[in-house]
Amino acid sequence: MELITKVSHFIFEKKPGRGMLLFGLVIVLAVILMAIFAPLIAPYDPTASSSDSFAPPSSQHLMGTNRLGQDVFSRIVWGSRVVLYVVFIATMLSMSIGIPLGLISGYYGGKIDRGLSVIMDSIYAFPALILAIVIAVVLGPSPINTAVAISFVYVPTYFRMVRGQTLSLKGQLFVEAARAVGAKHREIMSKYILPNLAPTILVVFTLSVADAILTEAGLSFLGLSVTPPTPDWGYDLRVGQPFLLDGYWWLVFFPGIAIMLLAMAFALIGEALSERISLGTR
Repeated sequence: MELITKVSHFIFEKKPGRGMLLFGLVIVLAVILMAIFAPLIAPYDPTASSSDSFAPPSSQHLMGTNRLGQDVFSRIVWGSRVVLYVVFIATMLSMSIGIPLGLISGYYGGKIDRGLSVIMDSIYAFPALILAIVIAVVLGPSPINTAVAISFVYVPTYFRMVRGQTLSLKGQLFVEAARAVGAKHREIMSKYILPNLAPTILVVFTLSVADAILTEAGLSFLGLSVTPPTPDWGYDLRVGQPFLLDGYWWLVFFPGIAIMLLAMAFALIGEALSERISLGTR
């Protein structure tokens, strides 16, 4: 409860960057609502083909149709579900692994810290997209496998951040006071150190989600995420790309805008929260 209170206060208090923060939150909320109410919003079955192929945007097809006659708007709406599912599963997995390991490593130090740091630094040394591609190829194309591949890439990000913060916090007076009254190590980490990491974790979360959206789109573009005819923004971008020079701009424009807006929204939220942290530490 204390953790939730800290995060809520940190987000909504009136500070510089509030407009940028709220703008990002509005876009994210709009995409989440679009995914939830996709059956009500999408006018057509996103996987159904028709004879009306390459139709330009019109009142009948707001974003036109692709080469199979599938409604692009309906595929954008339903594709939001796949993108959000993959990205948030990946982020939750990487957080659930990276945060506890970072706490343990920073708090206990010694051989545990050295061993975990070597492993995480080894993973971090690989370019994120290349490593995600390798894992996705090994696991095979599916949304859950894509989520696992992306999560593996971002575990070191959370580990390094939490470990560094824990190293600086474990010597603070409030931690020493907790030890003096007999608090156990697990209690100190969960009740005294972790709540103080909440704002920083939130910033890393939003920025890693923005990056994960682009990574998911890249994997989908390479055919390593979903299988046809499942709607996905990155996959639709790939399918429409060969027809761009033929004048069918809407096949690339709308999926690309969707990817850019969602990634930008999380990046704006992350930047605004990061600015608040920097102002609070001056």
